[in-house]
Amino acid sequence: MASKQPVVEAPNIWAVAQQQFDLAADKLDLDDGMRRVLRVPQRELTVNFPVTMDDRSVEVFTGYRVQHNVSRGPGKGGIRYHQDVTLDEVRALAMWMSWKCAVVNIPYGGAKGGVIVDPKKLSTREVEGLTRRFATEISPLIGPDRDIPAPDVNTNAQTMAWIMDTYSMHHGYTIAGVVTGKPIAIGGSLGRNEATARGAVFTLLSWAKATGTSLEGLRVAIQGYGNAGSIAATLLAEQGAMIVAASDSSGGIHAPRGLDPAKVGAWKSEHGTVVGFPRADEVSNQEILEVDCDVLVPAALENQITRHNAPRIKARVVAEAANGPTTPEADAILHDRGVFVIPDILCNAGGVTVSYFEWVQDMQSFFWSEDRINESLREIMDRAFDAVYAMSTRHEVDMRTAAYMVAVARVADATTLRGLYP
Repeated sequence: MASKQPVVEAPNIWAVAQQQFDLAADKLDLDDGMRRVLRVPQRELTVNFPVTMDDRSVEVFTGYRVQHNVSRGPGKGGIRYHQDVTLDEVRALAMWMSWKCAVVNIPYGGAKGGVIVDPKKLSTREVEGLTRRFATEISPLIGPDRDIPAPDVNTNAQTMAWIMDTYSMHHGYTIAGVVTGKPIAIGGSLGRNEATARGAVFTLLSWAKATGTSLEGLRVAIQGYGNAGSIAATLLAEQGAMIVAASDSSGGIHAPRGLDPAKVGAWKSEHGTVVGFPRADEVSNQEILEVDCDVLVPAALENQITRHNAPRIKARVVAEAANGPTTPEADAILHDRGVFVIPDILCNAGGVTVSYFEWVQDMQSFFWSEDRINESLREIMDRAFDAVYAMSTRHEVDMRTAAYMVAVARVADATTLRGLYP
């Protein structure tokens, strides 16, 4: 069984994002002026806003919306509700969205938002009130041609419906394209719910093709059995892979002979966690990273793979369905050990890609079939993987550095071509 040594390292996520950018900028020999422009967000908004609670008391919440760079198009990025949200976290996530949109070459810039709150402690009415007031506070920044929010941690299609309705009420008519990840009934897209996981599986299929292997029979461990993790488990099982471990915020399970994703999902729906699933050993969220497997899919939160546990990871390939799960120090260790990392800005870009499809459909008021959406997603993810893999091979760098080089070069080119105003 994996080591039970706790991981105590929690590096500043904004410093990590800037360090990753610096490495790519060095490889690209980016000029100093462009480095200064791209190393910091273009725009940051902090809001403190009141919400009337169910007991009629008033609570004041703090939220953020950050736009890192919008040279290539409107800002794009999710809104998360979490008690540990910080401005630095939102800055990092906004920067990563710039690179994510650029690496798959969709016409968006990077943005992100967050509210410091534990929504699990609020009633549905309180969450709706918070959402509508937050949407009002950030309304000067957002819009279908300015900045387009989407779901993230602890937000969902209903959250986006409330934001869309609030924004539309301000303007007096329905503006579906202000957010993506909406319910299908009000302008959402088919395939959006599965898009992050499906895109991650497409990158694993590209890895298998590039390395002359197959997903058939590979053992997969998934940290985070939420939307992305659970759907990835199902899709990978359909490709012939065997799910040997899964976890959620309460803990994890490990079964070397394999888990049935559907049964694990049903157990979680009934019990609220995967923990306790029959005929499986109980493991922690840290231990699951170190189980014996071929493919590791971190689909939870940031800073999970660090210099402390990277030497003990047994997987041949790490597919980052989460944002920022690996620290730069861990990256170096994994690279030296020959572990192939499919970086977050490539691996989990399926979500923003289908969000782009949703936005296009909303703007045209013409909706696509799910087959068309999945085919278009596969085409974009394959092309992005090939570009990053070619950059990695040509410059003899790891895949994360290569992905950053592809993305930063595209954003820098757009910024240079537009010039400095005035």
